[in-house]
Amino acid sequence: MSETVIETEIDARGIATLRLNRPKVNNAYNGEMIAALVERVEILGADDTVRVILLRGNGRHFQAGADLNWVQESVTATHEENLVTSRATGKAFWGLVACPKPTIALIHGGCFGGGTGIAASCDMIVAEESAIFAITEARWGLVPTPIMPQLLSRLGPARLRRYAMTCERFDAKRGFDIGFVDEVCGEGKLDEAVEPILDALLHCPPVALSAIKADALRFAGLEFSEEEFEDMAHAHAARRGTDEAAEGVKSFLEKRKPSWYPGS
Repeated sequence: MSETVIETEIDARGIATLRLNRPKVNNAYNGEMIAALVERVEILGADDTVRVILLRGNGRHFQAGADLNWVQESVTATHEENLVTSRATGKAFWGLVACPKPTIALIHGGCFGGGTGIAASCDMIVAEESAIFAITEARWGLVPTPIMPQLLSRLGPARLRRYAMTCERFDAKRGFDIGFVDEVCGEGKLDEAVEPILDALLHCPPVALSAIKADALRFAGLEFSEEEFEDMAHAHAARRGTDEAAEGVKSFLEKRKPSWYPGS
């Protein structure tokens, strides 16, 4: 597996850092990054020397969601091909959710679309005050099915309905006010802001933290059967192949309004 799209480092305390590394496309994920994220999280989650996992992005932005040039390929793909992609995407998000180690997303710049799902899949979110968030899938005729449970656990039904349907942007302060962000810090202060959280986690034994995380997911109803997971993958794959998705992605790439916008 290529290390290019995700860089990994582990310090002497057992703090592992995963850095999304496609800065030329604002760390937008494609099939290679999805596969690398699944692999990296599985390996670090099983490594007894790793105590905490930090997730951050290289370049100007944390993560810009799915690479729409990559998504565009789904228009001509078969349902089975799209299903493989949807399963892998869901596995990447759920790998973070179910990882036995505490996970913290450190957000700077933009965090859009699937990027909000990556962040929400982590146990904690620390964001620079200048960070901008948006759940953008509907704008392109897509539905964020694989990340809906994680977004619901952060935002609740009312806030999720608003921000997933309007695709409005909100800043880190607004994110904190509505429960999406846990800590807000000044620009360039992410390392300083996360340090007290890391110290608190390192004071707790790893097995107890893993059990607390598993219990929280179970009691919150955030565990899903294989059948439920498969249903989400099928729904996501079907949506990627619709005419709406084709028009939405094409309008973005052509820098124009989609056909459903009045006056287009």
